[in-house]
Amino acid sequence: MSNDALTPTPSDKFTFGLWTVGWQGRDPFGDATRPALDPVESVHRLAELGAHGVTFHDDDLIPFGSSAADRDAHIARFRAALDETGMKVPMATTNLFTHPVFKDGAFTSNDRDVRRYALRKTIRNIDLAAELGAEIYVAWGGREGAESGAAKDVRLALDRLKEAFDLLGDYVIEKGYNLRFAIEPKPNEPRGDILLPTVGHALAFINSLEHSEIVGLNPEVGHEQMAGLNFVHGIAQAMFHGKLFHLDLNGQKGPRYDQDMIFGHGDLLSAFFLVDLLEHGGYTGPRHFDYKPFRTEDATGVWASAAANMRSYLLLKERAAAYRADPEVQDALRASRADQLAVPTLGDGEKITDLLADRSAFEDFDPDAFAQRGYNFVQLAQLALEHVLGAR
Repeated sequence: MSNDALTPTPSDKFTFGLWTVGWQGRDPFGDATRPALDPVESVHRLAELGAHGVTFHDDDLIPFGSSAADRDAHIARFRAALDETGMKVPMATTNLFTHPVFKDGAFTSNDRDVRRYALRKTIRNIDLAAELGAEIYVAWGGREGAESGAAKDVRLALDRLKEAFDLLGDYVIEKGYNLRFAIEPKPNEPRGDILLPTVGHALAFINSLEHSEIVGLNPEVGHEQMAGLNFVHGIAQAMFHGKLFHLDLNGQKGPRYDQDMIFGHGDLLSAFFLVDLLEHGGYTGPRHFDYKPFRTEDATGVWASAAANMRSYLLLKERAAAYRADPEVQDALRASRADQLAVPTLGDGEKITDLLADRSAFEDFDPDAFAQRGYNFVQLAQLALEHVLGAR
């Protein structure tokens, strides 16, 4: 691969949350290992690395409790940095999990006053997101859950969650904002159990909404893998439903805590097949990195980790293209009859009566003979591995 192909450009649509490079390394067992990072510096440094844009929670950009004058000043500085660099804000979200007021959730808190405050806080930032040109508004319900079955009537909690999304949908439509919502599933952490824990749960919930047409998904690699699920399959299902509005890329090593590693530094083969799906499956949205630089790193390591995310994606993109173009892979795909999966089981114009009249489909079909046929999947898997390792 040429050096140019490994050099990120805005056309790659790589984006980063301010909270990613800005993570100070604080965890439940240790204090911060790095000083706070100015969002303006993040914009400039990410632009220099070739990123397309930045995303933010309201509190990433405007410290919680800021006065109206201070809020305006923070926004003005951020706008100026965007104008100077050409960086975009494709997505924004609201922090409904850090302040202790949200310890029992935001939209589903047992406390009605907290729910009302959470809606006001969200609406305020939706206005800012629209002003900055964001087209996606992510909703991660990190505190929407419980540790005990005695604490929450989940049926009522889902009622309140639907109420919140319906109200916010009404607001966006009435304002004429070019903005869609993307629900981010996660099974646990920081709550013992979080509502809408997987892609499937979120898809089912979306069907209940009054404005389901503007609500989709923002799946994250680590979140789905924390549940022991196949992230690539989850993305494929979101695409199947037309609901892949956005996604978060990072690395994860199985069903542990949320590791937020550099993309590709966890399950490498899964990352390869994910890039292959995104690049050849028609996804046109941002490639958004939601990761944390190791808390062992200094400022230099922070920017090296941001660059590593983009380089890893571009390397896997090149490997996926080579895999697709390899004649031996094409032969192996045909030997596995993978090409037949795109062919409808019933022929053009064929009806159930035609199927029932086709003796070759049942009476003359030899299941024992077909059972003896292999599918060549081992060769396909090995070819994929060799392409990932650069052996082909």
